[in-house]
Amino acid sequence: MGQPVWLVELIKWAFPARFLIARATRLPILGPLLDRWFFAADALIYLPTDRSIQIGYALELEGQMVLPSEVVDHFIRRASTHWIMNRCLCRDAAGCSDYPVELGCLFLGAAADGINPKLGRRVTEQEALAHVQRCREAGLVHLIGRNKLDTIWLGVGPGDQLMTICHCCPCCCLWRVLPSMAPQSAAKVARMPGVTVVVNDQCDGCGVCAEAICFVKAIELVDGRARISEECRGCGRCVTACPNGAIEMRIAVDDCVLAAVEHLSPHVDLTQPFHDPAERDYAG
Repeated sequence: MGQPVWLVELIKWAFPARFLIARATRLPILGPLLDRWFFAADALIYLPTDRSIQIGYALELEGQMVLPSEVVDHFIRRASTHWIMNRCLCRDAAGCSDYPVELGCLFLGAAADGINPKLGRRVTEQEALAHVQRCREAGLVHLIGRNKLDTIWLGVGPGDQLMTICHCCPCCCLWRVLPSMAPQSAAKVARMPGVTVVVNDQCDGCGVCAEAICFVKAIELVDGRARISEECRGCGRCVTACPNGAIEMRIAVDDCVLAAVEHLSPHVDLTQPFHDPAERDYAG
């Protein structure tokens, strides 16, 4: 049956303390314990927005545009169970007014059957695909992979049978804590394989990209020019926000979708063979 609703409400109440917990991961003794309790076996990646890939260095395969959202669609089509939460825990806890609170996480895999039905509902493959499309249209960014925290607050398992697909806004995302975390824990939330974000010569230092765009504070102005640090998770929001086209998304692998699928597949068993109507042969 999963965690009771009252416990989830308690977690929402404690949501503001997430930065304190994140800083505790840097402590000599407590840090490794927190990493084991909350982040063991995690493997998560942020996917760039489709718009940022089209603006930057879009790749083509057999005449089709390769879009990051195809990673999400791949795992939806492979999963035996699709579960949509009634609300986004992060936006609900933070009282978000900029993005839809009702667009909750999508969970895939057999473990999702154990989620408390008062928190969400099981849906069909087509309903799941429609849900993630609505999330993209609302300007949310996908975070996908295996996340131990979700097995804890949902009270489900095993962890290798639950895939998380979050739809994140820059103002309320749980992982705004990444710059505060110990490097070994923060590294488990990564950018899409092969993706880099660079500043070109069009930058005039306007500062738009540094104003509440980057949720991990990876952009700053240095000597009148934007600089992107290694904290960047490659979500692509800064690419679409820049008024001068001065930030570009570049992809250093032949097929970023295939690379992402191969990166995530060993961590979660969704139990159902992949079927792609487009007959694109992604490994997994």
